[in-house]
Amino acid sequence: MNIVVVHGIFNLRAGRSREEAADELAQIWQPKLQAGFSSAGLSTAEVPHLQVAYYADRLTRADAQGDPGRLEDLSAGEQAVVTAWLIVLAAPTPPELQGLATMPIRQMLDWIARRRRVNSTVLFRIAIALAREAHSYLHVPASREAARTAVAEAVRTHRPSVLLAHSLGSVVAYEALHHHDDLKVDCLVTLGSPLGLPGAIFDLLEPQPIDQLGDKPSGVSQWINLADVGDLVAVPRRLGDRFPVDHHAEVRISPLDFHTMGSYLSSGQVINVLAPFLRGC
Repeated sequence: MNIVVVHGIFNLRAGRSREEAADELAQIWQPKLQAGFSSAGLSTAEVPHLQVAYYADRLTRADAQGDPGRLEDLSAGEQAVVTAWLIVLAAPTPPELQGLATMPIRQMLDWIARRRRVNSTVLFRIAIALAREAHSYLHVPASREAARTAVAEAVRTHRPSVLLAHSLGSVVAYEALHHHDDLKVDCLVTLGSPLGLPGAIFDLLEPQPIDQLGDKPSGVSQWINLADVGDLVAVPRRLGDRFPVDHHAEVRISPLDFHTMGSYLSSGQVINVLAPFLRGC
């Protein structure tokens, strides 16, 4: 009994082979899943075995993925990703939007950190990682194809009933399932997903959305989307407004650790939503 996890940002394992990296992430997250089952009151249930689809090394600028870096080091394209993300995250009024559009990125980040009552250092780290990795995936064709292929190979190898796709991994998994239409999963679960982010991600998806609506991959029977109410990467949180999601739920996994895969897996709320699918995987 196993499931496949498609990781998100912050998961480059430098100096590891691809197999070692996938195993290392699985070893980190398996106890988190066990904790989630316990928190959900399912401590006597069999916990599915995690396999990880690892793609981080396929992205360009791999040396920068593990480096916090500086905003000033971002390319113009990467800065555009940050700007698009921040504007949606801020949910500004029309007068505020006019002011935001002329702000330097650093000032914009500081303003939103105060508005959202988030540690500015955390917000800066997320901004840099999301910008680098999302831009690399979406704008470098060789990286995009390699990442999608890595996910497709993992699904073919492990044949999971449930595919858990987190953060940027939800974008990679969504496209992989579309472009490899032989892949079948009973349940696609997107966690903390930025799939619907206009400008930076949604409008660049392959296949391209039609009339502002994306399509469910043909090999997916059920699609569940879960997002923490404070997840800064999952913007907008409701994917059902842009995709034919079968079930959407907002959860509260942690007031501080609101985006990591470990927090989602260890949440009893998340496991209770997924339990009917996980029991049969």
